Amino acid sequence: MTQTVTIDLGARSYDVVIGADAQEAALDTLAALLPRKRAFVVTDETVAPLHLASLAARLESRGIAIEPMIVPAGERAKTLDVVMGMVDRLLEAKIERSEPVIALGGGVVGDMAGFAAAITKRGTKFVQIPTTLLAQVDSSVGGKTGINTRQGKNLVGAFHQPDLVIADTAYLATLPEREVRAGYAEIVKAALIGDAAMFDRLEARGASALDPDNLTASIADAVRFKAAIVAEDEREAGRRALLNLGHTFGHAFEADAPPGVLRHGEAVAAGIGLAFDYSARLGHCSADEARRVREHLRLTGLPDGPKTLAHTEWDAASLVERMRGDKKNSGGKITLILARGIGNAYIETATQEDDLREFMETSLK
Repeated sequence: MTQTVTIDLGARSYDVVIGADAQEAALDTLAALLPRKRAFVVTDETVAPLHLASLAARLESRGIAIEPMIVPAGERAKTLDVVMGMVDRLLEAKIERSEPVIALGGGVVGDMAGFAAAITKRGTKFVQIPTTLLAQVDSSVGGKTGINTRQGKNLVGAFHQPDLVIADTAYLATLPEREVRAGYAEIVKAALIGDAAMFDRLEARGASALDPDNLTASIADAVRFKAAIVAEDEREAGRRALLNLGHTFGHAFEADAPPGVLRHGEAVAAGIGLAFDYSARLGHCSADEARRVREHLRLTGLPDGPKTLAHTEWDAASLVERMRGDKKNSGGKITLILARGIGNAYIETATQEDDLREFMETSLK
């Protein structure tokens, strides 16, 4: 059975179809978005052997030819050169604005394909078919697209909303356990930002929160939560910044770690643990709530701080310097997403950098 969550953006609203056979359930909707009976599908070298043929077969049953663009896998592929290669292919095929670019893959593929769709002919349609848990609950919904630069992650990009998201949970069966755990961090994040009852449910499930039946319900919960925030603040001018809980710390870890050592969700989980610890240090939430958060992260196999990440050789000054380049910052101050308790995150725009550096030095010992 599938569930549908609508992202309410007026005339640009779109559906997120979630479930074990979402691809089949959404096939008519997808086919209707392909007026020239061709599908430009961006995927990567890991996903293509697993899932491209089944998507092609379904589309071909509707008389639609698939035109795949297979890119290298991983964050290192998320560059302007790779995206411009996609754009060249799309222009050579004379893509029209009414035709979507379809992203079949994880967050990296979605970010690159979405950015290509945003800049080709000043914007074509776009469809997300996320194949990882992380992408299904986070990056496929909300319209953020982008690429990495030497200065950090996702610093070049655009807001470009999809026209449809198909979150087929059957894809998750092909994921390594580590990738499922990394994606689960974003589900926990949603609960901690603004849904204490959801966190209570996750906490009660313990390690079984990662079981397939529980994950399907949790994906829908997380997408509904994100849908409400995106509808209120599409371009991250205010409340949407809350969705970055754990990310300012997490992006710093990702930038300072050796390539490929950390998963994004692992870095975010460690960042969530730090955000609650720092909130407790400031007296904004209780030490008991911070402990509960860290315990649930550990119970589900996630890092709860820098000392439990796969890479542990950190420098506090370097990490804080990374945070100084974060996109959310304003007025020369580091902006952090902190918490006044479980389910009550807030935006701290006046972080005291000296205190943050001291906190990081203590946390790394």
